Amino acid sequence: MVANQEAAATESAPAATVDAMRLASRWRSPAEWEAAAAALEAEPLPSQLNTDNSSGLFAVVSIDKMSVKYLGVNHHGHDVGVVQADCPAPTHRAVYYFEMTVVNAGLKGQTSIGFTTESFKMRRQPGWESQSCGYHGDDGYLYRGPGKSESFGPKFTSSDIIGAGINYISQEFFLTKNGSLVGGFPKDIKGPLYPTVAVHSPGEELTVNFGKEQFCFDIEGYILEEKMKQQSVSDKLYLQPDISHWIVRSYLLHYGYQDTLNSLDMASETDPPANHQNGYGEPPEMYGLSHRKMLRQLIMNGDIDSAFKRLEEWYPQVIKDKTSVICFLLHSQRFIEYIRAEHLEDAVKYARANLANFLTHKAFEGLLKESVALLAYEKPSESCIGYLLDSPQREFVADAVNAAVLSTNPSMKDPESCLYSCLEKLLRQLTVCSSELRVFNNDQGDAFLLHKEVQTCERSRRS
Repeated sequence: MVANQEAAATESAPAATVDAMRLASRWRSPAEWEAAAAALEAEPLPSQLNTDNSSGLFAVVSIDKMSVKYLGVNHHGHDVGVVQADCPAPTHRAVYYFEMTVVNAGLKGQTSIGFTTESFKMRRQPGWESQSCGYHGDDGYLYRGPGKSESFGPKFTSSDIIGAGINYISQEFFLTKNGSLVGGFPKDIKGPLYPTVAVHSPGEELTVNFGKEQFCFDIEGYILEEKMKQQSVSDKLYLQPDISHWIVRSYLLHYGYQDTLNSLDMASETDPPANHQNGYGEPPEMYGLSHRKMLRQLIMNGDIDSAFKRLEEWYPQVIKDKTSVICFLLHSQRFIEYIRAEHLEDAVKYARANLANFLTHKAFEGLLKESVALLAYEKPSESCIGYLLDSPQREFVADAVNAAVLSTNPSMKDPESCLYSCLEKLLRQLTVCSSELRVFNNDQGDAFLLHKEVQTCERSRRS
C-alpha cells in the first residue's frame, strides 16, 4: 500500500512549498539561542539601597549601601526612614525574593519590610499608602493600604531575619521569618514593585540581602515546591494510557528514524499500530519511511550528491523547481561539505555554478552570506559561523528534505503536518500557553524557552 502511494505521488502530486524556517530545527546559530535566553534574563536585579530617592531620616552604615540606621526623632507617623532598592523586582522569573536582618530593633521595634511602587511617598511605612504592602515588626501586622491592616504573623526584633518575595506562579506575595514561611497573600498591586525597608524609632538598624549572600530561607526549595504544585495539577488530568509512548513513536515516524522505531517497538513489545488517533488506517507518517530514512542518512553523512540522485529517482517533484528552498538548502550544504573537507577550489567552483542562482532571493540571503563567508577564514570551524560545519546544520537540511517528501503524500489533509511532529506541536502549544499566561499576568512570570529548559536538564543530570 505504501509503495503504491509513493508511486502515485512520484507521478502526479506536486510538492507543497516547505517553509524551512518554520521547522523545529530551523537554522539558528548557538549565539542566537543564547541571545534569546539572555533577553529573558536581561532585567536589572536590585543590588543595593537607593539612598538618593528616600526619606533621608537614616544614616547609611555600610559603604556598599546595604545597611541603614534611623536618625529621626519619631514625633509622628511621617518621621519614617524608608528606602527602596535601586531598581524594581525582576518579573521574568517564577519567584523574586530578598531578606533583611534586624541588626537592632531600637526603641520601639518599628522596622518593616515590603514592596512599594515608584510613586510611593518616601515618608511613610510600606503598607501605609495605597499600591504598597508591608510586614511590621512591632505588631506582626500586614498593611496593604490605608485602613487595610490585619494580624498576619509573629512580631520580629533584633537578630531576626525577615524575607519578602513575589510568587509570580501563584500571583501572591509571601513573607518569611528566620528561614520559615510566615504566609502569603494576593498580589493586587500593579506596576513595577521596589523591595522596600523602613526604620522608625531611635536605634533601629537594618541590613539587606538581595542575593549576594546565601538566604536564610531555602528559596530554591520553595521555588521547586511551587513548580511541583503546578505539576500536580497537570498530573491529575486524564491522559490516554501509554500516551508518551505514542508521542515518541510518532516523532520517530515523522522524522524517518526507522531503525530506532523498530528498536522501540521491540523493547516495548508493541505491534506497529494502526492510526492511533482515529483507530483505523495507516499513520500518515508511515509514508515513504524507508526512503526518508535513507535520505536522512545520506545528508547526515554529508553525501549530498547521492541525496540529489535519490530525490530525482523517488520524488522528482521535490527538486523540480531549481530555485526552491529545498534545492537551495541542498546546494548550500554541498558547498559547506566542500569547506568541511578543505576542498576550497571545488567549493568556489560549486558556488559559482549552483549558488549564484539564489543571489536575488531575499529569503535565502542570510544563510547564503554566512555560508560563502566560510571561505574567508583560515580555520572556518573556529570562526563565529563555524556552527555551519557542525551536525545540527546537516540535521536542519535533513529535516527540510524530510518535510518536503512528506508534503508529497496525497493522503495528507493538513499541509502543516509535514512540518511538525506531535511532540513539537505540544511544545509549540506549551510555548504559546506560557506566553499567554504571562500576558494575562501583566508580562510577569517565568517564560518558557525550550533551549533554556534543555540546558537546565543537562546541568541537573551532570550534578
